[in-house]
Amino acid sequence: QVHLVESGGGLVQAGGSLRLSCAASGGTFSRYIMGWFRQSPGKEREFVAFIDWSGSSDDYADSVKGRFTISRDNTKNMLYLQMNNLKPEDSALYYCAATSTLGTLRDKYLYDFWGQGTQVTVSS
Repeated sequence: QVHLVESGGGLVQAGGSLRLSCAASGGTFSRYIMGWFRQSPGKEREFVAFIDWSGSSDDYADSVKGRFTISRDNTKNMLYLQMNNLKPEDSALYYCAATSTLGTLRDKYLYDFWGQGTQVTVSS
């Protein structure tokens, strides 16, 4: 079992940047594949990015590719999401998630553990 806590959200203008963090505890962090998901009011939770155990492989939703970067530091049990050139449509509650199971890593149902979310609001 792993406990996840997101931080770093806030209010920014379009074109600005934010760096989200996810602190993991209660488990062996390096054993988990980690993902970021987001959810806006009235919409389903959607995939943003994932990163493998060591950070050697990652993937992004087309909507954020080239603007967002996922990374992890296994020595600190930390996951990050650097978000640049933010757009109003990026506004959402952002969640980090963990899975120890290989599968379709864009699928939110694969992930076993979730943080409480951190709000990102991008103004126009």
